[in-house]
Amino acid sequence: MAQIGNEVRTRPEPEKSAEHGEENGTEVIDDNDTVSALRTDLSSINADLTSPPINSPSTKFRGSICWTEGFEKNLHVLAKDQYAGRAMGVFTSGGDAQGMNPAVRAIVRMGIYLGCKVYFIHEGYQGLVDGGNSIRQATWSSVSGILDDGGTIIGSARCKDFRERPGRLRAAKNLIDHGINNIVCIGGDGSLTGANLFRKEWDSLLKELVDTQQITPENAEKYKSLNIVGLVGSIDNDFCGTDMTIGADSALHRVMEAIDCITTTASSHQRCFVMEVMGRHCGYLALVTALGSDADWVFIPESPPGPEWEDQLCNKLKNTREMGQRLNIIVLAEGAIDSEGRPITSEAVRDLISTRLKYDTRVTILGHVQRGGCPSAFDRLLGTRMGTEAVLALMEATPTSQPVVIAITGNQTVRVPLVQCVEKTLAVAQAMNTKRFKDAQDLRGQSFRGNLETYIRLSKLRPKLFSTKQHSFNLAVVHVGSPACGVNAAVRSIIRYGLCEGHNMFAIFDGLEGLINNQVKNLNWMSVNGWSSVGGSLLGCQKTLATKVGLAKIAEKIREFNFHALLVIGGYEAYMSISQMYEARNQYPAFQIPLICIPATIANNVPGTEFSIGADTALNEIVKICDKIKQSAQGSKRRIFVIETMGGYCGYLATMAGLASGADQAYIYEEPFTIKDLIEDVDHLRRKMEGHLKRGLLLRNERANEHYTTEFITKLLQEEGKGIFSARCNVLGHMQQGGLPSPFDRAFATKLGCKAVTYAVSLIEKSATQDGKVFCKTPESAVVLGLIKRQNEFTPVEALKLKTDTEHRMPLEQWWLKLRPLLRILAKHETVYITDLGEAGVDEIDQIQ
Repeated sequence: MAQIGNEVRTRPEPEKSAEHGEENGTEVIDDNDTVSALRTDLSSINADLTSPPINSPSTKFRGSICWTEGFEKNLHVLAKDQYAGRAMGVFTSGGDAQGMNPAVRAIVRMGIYLGCKVYFIHEGYQGLVDGGNSIRQATWSSVSGILDDGGTIIGSARCKDFRERPGRLRAAKNLIDHGINNIVCIGGDGSLTGANLFRKEWDSLLKELVDTQQITPENAEKYKSLNIVGLVGSIDNDFCGTDMTIGADSALHRVMEAIDCITTTASSHQRCFVMEVMGRHCGYLALVTALGSDADWVFIPESPPGPEWEDQLCNKLKNTREMGQRLNIIVLAEGAIDSEGRPITSEAVRDLISTRLKYDTRVTILGHVQRGGCPSAFDRLLGTRMGTEAVLALMEATPTSQPVVIAITGNQTVRVPLVQCVEKTLAVAQAMNTKRFKDAQDLRGQSFRGNLETYIRLSKLRPKLFSTKQHSFNLAVVHVGSPACGVNAAVRSIIRYGLCEGHNMFAIFDGLEGLINNQVKNLNWMSVNGWSSVGGSLLGCQKTLATKVGLAKIAEKIREFNFHALLVIGGYEAYMSISQMYEARNQYPAFQIPLICIPATIANNVPGTEFSIGADTALNEIVKICDKIKQSAQGSKRRIFVIETMGGYCGYLATMAGLASGADQAYIYEEPFTIKDLIEDVDHLRRKMEGHLKRGLLLRNERANEHYTTEFITKLLQEEGKGIFSARCNVLGHMQQGGLPSPFDRAFATKLGCKAVTYAVSLIEKSATQDGKVFCKTPESAVVLGLIKRQNEFTPVEALKLKTDTEHRMPLEQWWLKLRPLLRILAKHETVYITDLGEAGVDEIDQIQ
């Protein structure tokens, strides 16, 4: 999961030569064929790939392939103990951020898996300078149970000594004494800049240490190069070169939880709240908070208000109260300024509103609460993936390699040059210092600009005055499928964005069945006020497919209400309903309108997208429950928990929750398993429980196997673990569909809703006749709107037929399967990690964010 992209393009079906398997003149590599080939036994893997031999003949490859686009041909196996004898250190520096501990855990365990000695460097750069007990070797068990811990277990501190050369000299000696010349630095741009300076001086530092006889010439030669890899830990998400920084998503969770709580009390007393969030130089937290809620105003450093902002703010708040709104929320980043660069404080905003409007106005400053608490599921996964890749980057580094930062772009981890990232990040600050705010927004990236533009549109009170459209169209939205958190945010954005464009917006209640029962209502601006923060589906939903409801009846109602476009939010049922209406266009001309599916299902099984609305919230709910279940084992006898997740045949929730909660295994349908595999897992758990660990966790997707049920696996564990451990099972059920939508799902749904309206209107304008009728018959007018890599894409349902497993209701290719080997490695299973991750250059950095 990454920050939501903004570029929109229709995804055409590739032209492929049946004879040569070529696409536009380029050799095509079929991911399914690659994965199938890699699922053979290890002897065939070793025969095909020129890589070090696998150490253990009993090692099994039970996963898929971890890849980055553009490096498909550079596959190589990373075997257990492949880099035996090497050493590396890890430290955290600067402000702490949730997700640092998962990163530290991944670094330690991947390092040990590859045969390295891994050292904790405590208290950041101060530990480097102090040496001694501040540098200690880590073990597999020393990072056990830290996935759900906020902050950093190895500490972080500011170090004045390291800023001077004598301090860096002592740090170099301490590293040489421990045989360390590979370092992972987790911190912000200042910490990474310090690491790069240390690397540049390494040669001269070693020479001075040799000259003063503090180290031997042999050691100086042995450790003549220092390899540095950076991970960005910052709740502000202010580093250029990565879609998201470690900790930003968790901080958004804290902020959104607070704003949800404040909303209820503010509404009760008709109050106005000014909420101040962190962001001294970056308005990301404030902006996404405002976008994912009904905030009336947002102050961020990159987009200061105009000279008459006081009057505009007061008029806006006054108008909202006159329209019946009982509360007002204003979000302010701590670094907010006006157009002249003067600070705008929360107290000044409160005094303005209290004095002019006489509203009961309160200030809430969240402060360091935003840094605290458990890391979100996203940050656990992000830290885990980045930490793993950091180890691989260090092991593959050469004396001539430039230092890199591990970044996330779309769903791939990439290595980007550290120096260029830091320079671009500093350029943002320079642009704001010189009041070039538009340049600062551009430097922040496409997603930041898209967030800002979307918020401005959705916060307008007089939408039709904002519109430049000459014609009004009738757009309808309906929810088909099961409940998924974030659906209401999508509906809100569709209604308000459509109104901004001057169109008539209709909501269909209770699915397609509600349409034929005339449960259709024309919604206005205030009809959807406050919907973003509400879970479930306020429209109501049914899982009945279009064919079962009756295509003829649906077509008649579309004609009767004169809908010019139909936006269907939902899961696999929504996708299938769009497909069925598209195929019936010749028989029912009423379906010759834009038909757009917006994926929303916790199962994340809709073809044409890598993420579905609601899946992130469900994943967070599962991970929270896993944390509580594991906690229940503390202080009791040794126990294994078997947890069953939802998802139909799709194992997304089980796999990703397993990786985020530190599970020992996740059983899914996509990766068949036998009784032999189950027994191997029982043996693994028995060995684990005979040590100091007292708990184990297994996740199972609800349809992973017809016969090896959750109950069967639990009983197997109970029988085989007698005298060593006990076993319990938990079926999570529909609580996975509940809760409040996560910040990601709110922002994701809001953006998809706006994109859907824009796309639908563009198709209508191209195909509408003078008498107001619409005739859309092209495949591009019946699409799934999804997030693929970093882009919002409209993929025709016709093109998705060959990419869909209709029997099991899911895509044939699923990106997250490539993370399965990592889950097993970090649980200390024997496995093989296959990587082809490469480096991104300066051009790629410009595309990230």
